[in-house]
Amino acid sequence: MAIVTSIFMLVLVVMMGVSYYQMQQVSPLQSEVMQTLKELNEANGENEALQQQVRQLDLLSRKAYFVKEGQLKVGLFILLAMAGVLVVSLNLYYRGTKSLPDKQLDPIDEWMNKSRSRKYITWASAGAAAVILAMVALQHIDFGNLMKKVKGSNSGEDVAVAQQQTGQDTAGDSLLAVADTLKTDSTALLAAVDSLEAKEEVDSLPIPKITSNAFRGNNSLGISSARGIPTNWDLKSKKNILWQANIPKHGYNSPVINGRNIFLTGADQQARELYCFDVYTGELKWKVVADKIPGSPSTMPKVNADTGLAASTVATNGRQVCAIFATGDVICADMEGKRLWAKNIGVPDNHYGYASSLLMFGNELIIQYQNNSGAKILALSTANGNQIWSKSGNDKIAWSSPIIASLGGKSALVVMGNPAIAAYNPNNGAELWRVECLSGEVGSSPAAADGVVYGASEYSKCIAINGATGETLWEASDYLPECSSLCATKSLVFCATSYGMVCAYDAKTGAVVKEHDLTTPFYSSPVVADGKVYLFSNTGKVYIFSSSNFNLIKSFETGEKTFATPAFTDGMMIVRTDKSLYCVKKSES
Repeated sequence: MAIVTSIFMLVLVVMMGVSYYQMQQVSPLQSEVMQTLKELNEANGENEALQQQVRQLDLLSRKAYFVKEGQLKVGLFILLAMAGVLVVSLNLYYRGTKSLPDKQLDPIDEWMNKSRSRKYITWASAGAAAVILAMVALQHIDFGNLMKKVKGSNSGEDVAVAQQQTGQDTAGDSLLAVADTLKTDSTALLAAVDSLEAKEEVDSLPIPKITSNAFRGNNSLGISSARGIPTNWDLKSKKNILWQANIPKHGYNSPVINGRNIFLTGADQQARELYCFDVYTGELKWKVVADKIPGSPSTMPKVNADTGLAASTVATNGRQVCAIFATGDVICADMEGKRLWAKNIGVPDNHYGYASSLLMFGNELIIQYQNNSGAKILALSTANGNQIWSKSGNDKIAWSSPIIASLGGKSALVVMGNPAIAAYNPNNGAELWRVECLSGEVGSSPAAADGVVYGASEYSKCIAINGATGETLWEASDYLPECSSLCATKSLVFCATSYGMVCAYDAKTGAVVKEHDLTTPFYSSPVVADGKVYLFSNTGKVYIFSSSNFNLIKSFETGEKTFATPAFTDGMMIVRTDKSLYCVKKSES
């Protein structure tokens, strides 16, 4: 019994020491974790769901701590009891033992030896008692001040509930039951702490500097300064895929990026919504619903399935983000998801569904609103939605989106439709020039580079216009886009058609420099980034060309239909498919 008890005591002391060390290392009551919870709570004061989660995590952490504290106390009592059993066992073992000395002893020396032994035993006993008392004292440290660091009106209740639940959990006679409870709570708690640490690690990542503030990037030109974009990835194996997320509601609009925020919209017969996702994690940070807007139709307008209720891409200036839907509802929110204003500018008279994307110029929200019932261009204040200027005309219905181009050293708003491509002063709407050159249903958007404006439409023509004078430089009709928009550099103009032909026109002469018969339709627009042209087919096959000569570098299937145009930022590309949203980023290895 003495031997078994000694081994049991040794094992128990080691286990208690390890447990105590782990408790101090990963305690949920550490100030850093509590400060993180406090910051989460304060930063999301209006988010009841998040506050409830924070309170639950707080309750879980307290409960786990008290359970572990109770287990250590029980262990100390068991240790003391085992010490008593050891003493009794040893006493019984040696009670009847007698021995005769084999030589004559010196009484003085014998007394001194026994006295020395008694002294060592006394010191050892006192030391063991001090260790036990110290461990007991450590279990009674007052953590009340740390508890008060968590904000919430129910904190006091939570502590009481946690203590009551701990009392119930540790009141049982079975140590195994206590151990099981501790294991379950500790696992969940450590997972929560790991999640918080992961969030802190993500929060410490730099804010991306390269923005993509509108359809096809800044100023809607289809040109990005992003670098280090991968030329291969795989959704199934997740190669070079940082994350993939579901989008609550369907839409054909393209993603927009500003800082750590990705903006896009979704809609169905029940609701129209603006979303914000995190660029590093794909987490849905917030959503804003377009509801309770005066003038908004009670029933949804009829739209084509290829257009839907959320085809228009949003626009942002880094302070506000605005969205428009096929109902004519326009909403504006700040970067934290607070709805600033909303208005209805008239239900579009449109047989396919409204699809023109928004654009911002400083504090102006520019809307190209060309429908069967009239054509106009609006500039609204991003601060309050009030109209700054409006330009009406006799142009026919179009689905094109505006761009901002540098023409003659000044910024100009360029709009394309049927029958004209026109340039305006974005500050007041004054017309700079107008060239009537297009016909039919114009769904493509213009492009601009090196002071030249380019436009094209299926069953019409491709045209180059001097941006300073409005003079036509050249015309071509070899390949013409239906929905996909042109993209231009100083030397080449890139075009993708709905019947599978893609080409590069010479920017100076209009001659076809390179063409590829890819036998797949394109609605997504080409974008130039990192010396390459990225282009997605409707089936989800991606084609990557050289932007200098339009030679095909690589092509591969992604497995998901893709109609939207990708957005680029620091070393990353954000792609919206028919099913999901994902981030392409080169894997670190």
